[in-house]
Amino acid sequence: MTKNIEEIQNEIIDEFDLLDGDRESTIFYIMELGQDLPAIDESDKVDENIIKGCQSKVWLTTDFVDGHVIFNADSNTDITKGLISLLIRVLNNRTPQEIINADLFFFDKIGMNGVIGSQRSNGFASMIKQMKFYALAYSAKG
Repeated sequence: MTKNIEEIQNEIIDEFDLLDGDRESTIFYIMELGQDLPAIDESDKVDENIIKGCQSKVWLTTDFVDGHVIFNADSNTDITKGLISLLIRVLNNRTPQEIINADLFFFDKIGMNGVIGSQRSNGFASMIKQMKFYALAYSAKG
């Protein structure tokens, strides 16, 4: 059975709790998560796929398969790649409505604002906004 968005977020919170708030370990872990993100095709690394509002370059592509949104992403920095990988873990292969309605609470619960700073936090918000925008577009298509 597939886990719901809340269950996945709680798993992420539990994983970060093991790091006990250690900033260096947290950053290293985020970067490690990004290494597990499958690479996107070089041809997808175009301006149209860049998420606006991110300090680093983040490319996000989507597919719509059997009523579910499939996200793929990459970044030119390891920490940003790790951050987008967390969002993909939570929102990937969901219906547009699930994505639109998702209350993404894990970011605050793992204390990410204190770890990555305001620039990257704003970029993270831009990633969420773009992912929800894609979901809204697919929802409108029916």
